[in-house]
Amino acid sequence: MKKFFNLYNHGFVKVAVCIPEVRVADTTFNAASTITLAKKAVENNAVFAIFPELGISAYSNEDLFHQSALLQSVLESCEYIINATKDLNLILVVGAPLEVDSRLFNCGIVFYQGKILGIAVKSYLPNYREFYESRQFSPAEEALSETIDLCGQENIPFGANIIFCVKNIKHFKFFIEICEDLWVPIPPSSFAAMGGATVTGNLSASNAAIGKSEYRHSLASNQSARCVSAYLYTAAGPGESTTDLAWDGHAMIYENGNLLTESERFSRNPQIIYADLDLDRLAQDRMRLTSFGKSAGTHRDRLVRFRKIFFSIKIPDNRLLLTEKYPRFPYIPADPARRDLHCYEAYNIQAQGLAKRLKSSGIKNVVIGISGGLDSTHALIVTTRAIDLLKLTRSNIKAYTMPGFATTNKTHINAIRLMRALGVETNEIDIKAGCMQMFRDIGHPYAEGKQLYDITFENVQAGERTSRLFRIANMRNGLVVGTGDLSELALGWCTYGVGDHMSHYNVNAGVPKTLIQYLIRWTVRSGQFSREVSDILLDILETEISPELIPGSELISGKDEKQPAQKTEIKIGPYELQDFNNFYITRFGYLPTKIAFMEYCAWRDKKKGIWPDIPEQRQNEYTIGEIKNWLKVYLFRFFKTSQFKRSCMPNGPRVGAGGSLSPRSDYRAPSDSEAIVWLKNAEKIPDKDDFL
Repeated sequence: MKKFFNLYNHGFVKVAVCIPEVRVADTTFNAASTITLAKKAVENNAVFAIFPELGISAYSNEDLFHQSALLQSVLESCEYIINATKDLNLILVVGAPLEVDSRLFNCGIVFYQGKILGIAVKSYLPNYREFYESRQFSPAEEALSETIDLCGQENIPFGANIIFCVKNIKHFKFFIEICEDLWVPIPPSSFAAMGGATVTGNLSASNAAIGKSEYRHSLASNQSARCVSAYLYTAAGPGESTTDLAWDGHAMIYENGNLLTESERFSRNPQIIYADLDLDRLAQDRMRLTSFGKSAGTHRDRLVRFRKIFFSIKIPDNRLLLTEKYPRFPYIPADPARRDLHCYEAYNIQAQGLAKRLKSSGIKNVVIGISGGLDSTHALIVTTRAIDLLKLTRSNIKAYTMPGFATTNKTHINAIRLMRALGVETNEIDIKAGCMQMFRDIGHPYAEGKQLYDITFENVQAGERTSRLFRIANMRNGLVVGTGDLSELALGWCTYGVGDHMSHYNVNAGVPKTLIQYLIRWTVRSGQFSREVSDILLDILETEISPELIPGSELISGKDEKQPAQKTEIKIGPYELQDFNNFYITRFGYLPTKIAFMEYCAWRDKKKGIWPDIPEQRQNEYTIGEIKNWLKVYLFRFFKTSQFKRSCMPNGPRVGAGGSLSPRSDYRAPSDSEAIVWLKNAEKIPDKDDFL
């Protein structure tokens, strides 16, 4: 039980970036400050912590670095750190000046439980503008020794080509570079990443200047993205000399281009920032990005020079959940500004895709079925945008609502209202008579008055609608626009061939249900349509998700209207969970146990992860048992029963970074595979959290 609820057992590692207070040339004080923060990092279950450049001496010593008293005190402080941290379960990397081979080097010393594992050396020394490091230091390439003796320890690896590998944490391999190393055209960490390092720590001083923090962000973000790695950056903070410079104590943690956390700049107090790095994600992306491996092959001669230091650490075994890193809705950015841009791009990708298909085919008319539900609503507003882009009249959109045996008043009325408000050609065909003829033709008991609501009863209706849309398209020289979404494709929740599975072009194929909900809300908030249309869209957002194929019986309280008998999410699970499952299964190929752990951390508390602009999803929370149940439903449906539908799905645009399920794009799989290995792993998920 405890093992499951511990992030270290799911491919994560908690790291810390520290900014201690320093005093210039006071190594005893600086070592004590380092030890204090190291202990706090351990209390917060981190196993890896980095500190600023030359933090033992302070960075701004200038020619004091040539003083033997200072250099001797640095060595004494290193021994102090060794003795004070030998019982701490923490890898700490501390900056210090070291005299080696009659030269002075700017170093990062890697300590773990009383041992120096290795010493990284700065490769590139800035000697321009405010920097004159070459006056005091030598670059790594001038080192004569590859090992040194220090603090009573012999043969310690020394240089700029060391990768530290933690044997008992899979994929945890880190490399240390120092400040200016990141500023050069090809940072040393680029080669280290190709050589296997998944984490780079940058020990920096980096003084403050207007606009410099944005540039640091740009460098760290791009380096982590290009290297498909985590990038930990720390700069000098309070206490450095302000003779000519100022210091802002800027620390950042990036993972594959994404900012996980950063420090408060210009704080007068010591700081630590933490992040849970997803090492599995980095490894998965590198495995999938064939160009990453190709680049490594190109630089093979350089990469074989790296020395790898292998060691094991003690892994925290207490209950340890993830922080707020993973949002509940992975297909939707958590940052509001990015969400709006995301929606703008998704909406226009869909519309441009349809516009191109219409233009290339020479077809000017569009045929679309409108149910009054989410998917067809979004498909219709995307289609409207495409027609507007082509400067055609909206009457070129031939929209049909086709009520059946289970259509509710609300969806029926909203379908008609929406079509009319958008100014498209509004049509209605009652499919009940056509379905009854089919029932009689095939001998279904419903034709004889028996209320048998089986799969045939459902699919006859779905097939009737699609068949009519295609024949209307033939008659009216139109293109049938599909409405089924990515979530339904993942779960196989679509009627194959003659049902909602088929169309001439499906604008929603790359858009999951949770994103469709938000996209509709975004079109309202951004004023894409009139107030009348927006009011209808908001009402549709409040509609119960249902295929409306089986008649309801219970009246809605206070209304002369029946509830839909089918509630999709009761059958196949909450879309907010299934979209979470689908993203991490298809995008990263994670183990079900890992996904369940992440999902539990995101959804266990209804107060966490609330987005005010998604009111229908604010109060939800799920137990680990519920998560396990719906994940097993997803795994069975995705891997066992529904791939054949995806193997022949219609054309449609790829929209988001989560990818699509088209066999011509992101996902190729056999139609007759088994789900056994995924379901077997899912059984390791506990049924309840005994710690609550």
